[in-house]
Amino acid sequence: MHTDGSGTQAVGREQDSVAGSTRTKKSTGGTEGSGGRRLVIVESPAKARKIASYLGGNFVVESSRGHIRDLPRGAADVPDEYKGQAWARLGVDVDNDFEPLYIVTPDKKTTVTELRRALRDVDELYLATDGDREGEAIAWHLLETLKPKVPVRRMVFHEITEPAIRAAAANPRDLDQDLVDAQETRRILDRLYGYEVSPVLWKKVMPKLSAGRVQSVATRIVVERERERMRFVPASYWDLSALFDAGPDAQPRNFGARLVAVDGSRVAVGRDFGPDGQLKPGSEVHRLDEAEANRLATALAGVTFRVSNVEEKPYTRRPYAPFMTSTLQQEAGRKLRFSADRTMRTAQRLYENGYITYMRTDSTTLSETAIAAARSQAKQLYGAEYVSPQPRQYTRKVKNAQEAHEAIRPAGEVFRTPGEVAGELDADGFKLYELIWQRTIASQMADARGTTLSVRISGTAASGEECVFAASGRTITFAGFLKAYVESVDAEAGGEADDAESRLPRLVKDQAVTANRLAVDGHTTSPPPRYTEASLVKTLEELGIGRPSTYASIISTVQDRGYVWKKGSALVPSWVAFAVVGLMEQHFGRLVDYDFTAALEDELDSIAAGRQERTTWLSGFYFGGNVGPESSVGRAGGLKKLVGSSTEEIDAREVNSIPLFTDDAGRTVVVRVGRYGPYLERELEQDGERTSQRANLPDDLPPDELSPEIAEKLFATPQEGRVLGTDPETGHEIVAKEGRFGPYVTEVLPEAETERAGADKGKKASEAKKAAVKPRTGSLFKSMSLDTVTLEDALKLLSLPRVVGVDPATGEEITAQNGRYGPYLKKGTDSRSLAGEDQLFTITLDEALKIYAEPKKRGRAAAAAAPPLKELGADPVSGKPMVVKDGRFGPYVTDGETNASLRKSDSVETLTDERAAELLAEKRAKGPAKRTTRKKATTTKTTSATKSTGTKSTAAKSTGAKTAAAKSTAAKSTGAKSAGTKSSTA
Repeated sequence: MHTDGSGTQAVGREQDSVAGSTRTKKSTGGTEGSGGRRLVIVESPAKARKIASYLGGNFVVESSRGHIRDLPRGAADVPDEYKGQAWARLGVDVDNDFEPLYIVTPDKKTTVTELRRALRDVDELYLATDGDREGEAIAWHLLETLKPKVPVRRMVFHEITEPAIRAAAANPRDLDQDLVDAQETRRILDRLYGYEVSPVLWKKVMPKLSAGRVQSVATRIVVERERERMRFVPASYWDLSALFDAGPDAQPRNFGARLVAVDGSRVAVGRDFGPDGQLKPGSEVHRLDEAEANRLATALAGVTFRVSNVEEKPYTRRPYAPFMTSTLQQEAGRKLRFSADRTMRTAQRLYENGYITYMRTDSTTLSETAIAAARSQAKQLYGAEYVSPQPRQYTRKVKNAQEAHEAIRPAGEVFRTPGEVAGELDADGFKLYELIWQRTIASQMADARGTTLSVRISGTAASGEECVFAASGRTITFAGFLKAYVESVDAEAGGEADDAESRLPRLVKDQAVTANRLAVDGHTTSPPPRYTEASLVKTLEELGIGRPSTYASIISTVQDRGYVWKKGSALVPSWVAFAVVGLMEQHFGRLVDYDFTAALEDELDSIAAGRQERTTWLSGFYFGGNVGPESSVGRAGGLKKLVGSSTEEIDAREVNSIPLFTDDAGRTVVVRVGRYGPYLERELEQDGERTSQRANLPDDLPPDELSPEIAEKLFATPQEGRVLGTDPETGHEIVAKEGRFGPYVTEVLPEAETERAGADKGKKASEAKKAAVKPRTGSLFKSMSLDTVTLEDALKLLSLPRVVGVDPATGEEITAQNGRYGPYLKKGTDSRSLAGEDQLFTITLDEALKIYAEPKKRGRAAAAAAPPLKELGADPVSGKPMVVKDGRFGPYVTDGETNASLRKSDSVETLTDERAAELLAEKRAKGPAKRTTRKKATTTKTTSATKSTGTKSTAAKSTGAKTAAAKSTAAKSTGAKSAGTKSSTA
C-alpha cells in the first residue's frame, strides 16, 4: 500500500461520529526513532486514551470512532450526480469492475475535519486500527479519505499494554492490500445479496424484511430445529431402577443401578427411538411396557443378586484450550448467562482498556511469554504439582480461519488476578475477566486424573428371566486443572460436568448384594432441544458459516428483524421466519445451503490470501462464471439471473402457507403469514360452499406448541369476537375481540345506521367515509382478559371518556380517558396521567383539580411518580431495588439509574430478578442511546462521495464543492458519540 503521501488513492465512505483525541501532556521516554511528531489513529476513544498514556509527547492519538465511510444506506444518501445511474440503488457499479460508491455521511463530517486538522501539524501518520480484515479496511478508508501528505505507517498490536504498544510503534508495516480486498469483497457481496434478495421478500412475504448471506442461513438453522420439534413424535418406554445394599463394610453402602438387559437382550432406552416415535431400524432391543416392567419388579422381589462383572479404568481429562471468540461466547452464555452481544461488548471494553488481548480471534495459541505467565501463576496459586510438566500449546485446524491472532487471554507479561482488578471493573467486566483468567491459567495446568468403575449385577426373576442391572461411577483422585476451572454444560442439551463424581463401593465379582428397593420408571423421549445463543454459535462454527467476529451481530439481527425471539434462553423462530426460509429453500436454495455458505467463506479467504482476484470473483458470482465449486451460484448463472428468473414464479400464497396437520374431520390446518402478521386457517364446507375459518395466533405461542387441541381452542374464539350481550340503552350487540394493538371491546352497529351518514349521493367517497358513524371501542384494562371480561365491564369501558366536571376557573371540561399509554385526564390540550385504571371511574372533580394544581410532570418525572407494576430484588451491580414500570413504549425494568425495556418474550408477571438484572446489564453494555439534533435545511448537499476504483489507484469523481453552507451544516451536526464498536454485515 502507498506510504509516500502522494494522495493518489481513491477516496471512500465514512460512517460513525466525532473524533475523540488524546494528546499526551508529557513524554514517557518516547519510542525508538526520530523526534518527528506523529498522529496515531485508532477506532475508539477508550483505546485512544489508553494508548496515549504509553506513547511519548511527540505522539498525538485520535479516534475515528469506528468506520468513517460506507456504501449509501438509502436512496437519499446517493449523490445527485449518480441518482440517474442504473446501479445507484446498489451503491456498486456492477458494470464497471464492481466499483463501490463510498460516502462520508454528515454525522462523520466533524470526525474527518478534526482528523485532517490534526494531520497538518504532524510528520507521520500511524494507522493503528485492529489487525483483522475489518481493521485493515478501516485503515484503508482513513487513508483514502484523509489523503495524507506525510509518510503513512500501519501499526498493529494484539494487546494494549505499554511493551506491546511501544513495540508496535517501533515496528510498523505496510497496509495489507489483500486483507483490504477481502473485506471490501465481503461488504460488496453482502450488499449485492441483500439488495437483490430482500425486495423479493417485501413483495412475496411482508414489507421491511431483509435477507443476508449469514443471517438467512442462521435463521434457517433455527427454523430447521423447530421443524424437527414439530415433526417429533414422543415414544414411551419403561425400565427398572434399583437401590442395592453392598453390606455394612462397604463405602458407600447403598448405590443405585438401572436394568439394562433381560435374557441377553438390551433394554430399550431413549437413543434407540427415532423422531417418529418408533424404534430405529435394526435396533435389536427389548422394549418394556408398563405391564411387563411391573411384572418383572414383582418377580425380582426377594431375589439374590450377584456382581457379574467389575471393570475399573484410569480416567484422564486434559485442560480446555484457551478461549477464542466463539468459545468465549459459548461459555459466557452458559456460565454467565450473557448474550453473545453482551459478551462481545464487555470483551471489547476489557481489550480497549488493556485488560485482555484482542477478542476477535480464531486462534487458541499462546505466546511464550503468556505460557510462562500462566504457568508461574498456576504454580504460585495451586502448587508445582498442579502445573503441567511441559508447556502446553494448543493448535487447531481452523476452517475458514482469519489471519492468526493469539488466543483471548489476560494482557501483559504478568497476569493480574481477578482480585487485583476487581476495584477497576464493573460487574460484567469482572465476571468476564475472571472467566478468561481462569481458563488461561487452567490451560497450563496438569491433567485431572481418577478412575471410572462399571459394574454389572445379575439376578434371575421368579418367572425365569435373567435380568442385568448396571451402575457406573467416577472418582477424581487428582483434580489438576479442575482446581482452577470447570467448563459449564449446556442446560438445554444436558450432560455431566467434568468435576462431577459418583462413587461406587469396592465390589468384586460374584459378591452378593441385596436390592432394598425396586422401582418401575416410565420415560418419554424428548425432541431435540432448541438452540440457545451458545449452541447456535457452536453450530455456525462447526458448519463453517460466517466469522466468529460476526456471530454476535448476526444473532442480534435475526432477533431485531422479528425472525427469532427468546423463550428463556431458547431461540424460537417466528412464523414469518418459516415463510422466509420456505421461500428461500424453494426458490433460492443455494443461497441458504450450508455447504454453499461455508464454501463462500473459503473463496473470500482465498482473496485475503491473494490467491483469487476480487473483481473476477465478484463478476462470476453476480453475472455468472467459473467461480466457486460445482453447483455454486456463479456456475448456475449468477445471483442476478437466479433472483430475476425466479421472482415471477413465486406463489406468494403458497410460500406464506405453512401446513401443520389435519383436524378430526380431515381438514388441513395451516398458518398463513399475512401482511399484518400470522393467523390460523382451515377450509369449512357449509351448504355445499367452501368457506375459510380463521383464528388469531398469540405472539408468545411457540410453533411446536401449536397442537390440534390448541388450534381447536383458537378456532373456537372467532375473529369476529366473543359476544358479551346487548347494550340496554342502544340495543347494539357488544363483543370482545383481539386486535392488532391488544384486546378490546366494541359495539356492532346495524348496517343501516353505518350507511345513513354517507347515503347522500352528492357526497364524495372520502367525505362519506368521514361522516360514517363509527362504533364505540375501548381497550381492556391490564387486569382484564378476553375470556373473563363481562358485559358490565365492557359497558364501563365504552362509557369512556367520562366527563369528570368543569374547571370553575377556566370553564373547560375535564374528562377521564384511557389511552394507548395508560389512563389520563384531559382538559383542553393539557393532559395528566392517572395512577391507576380504576381512577377512570372514581376520580372526582376536586381530586382532578388538585392534580391540575400541581406542576406538570414530564418524561421520567411522570414515570417515576407512577406506582410500579412489579417490585423485584436488588440489582447485583448497583445494589438498588429493581422495579417494573409502565412506560410510553411498554413495560420496562429500572433500578433508578438504568432503564431497560422488556423484550417480546418477557412478561411482567413472570419476570425474575435474574432476568431483570440481565436486561439492565445488557442496557449498560450498550451504553447511552445516541442523541441527534434536527439539522437546519440547506441548499447545499452535505454528503460527499467518491466512487472507488477497483484498483484503488485514483481518487476519482469526488462530488460536491465545499461551500460555506455545507461546512456550516457539518459543523453543527452533533454526531452521536458512540463507542467505536465494529459493525458487521452478513
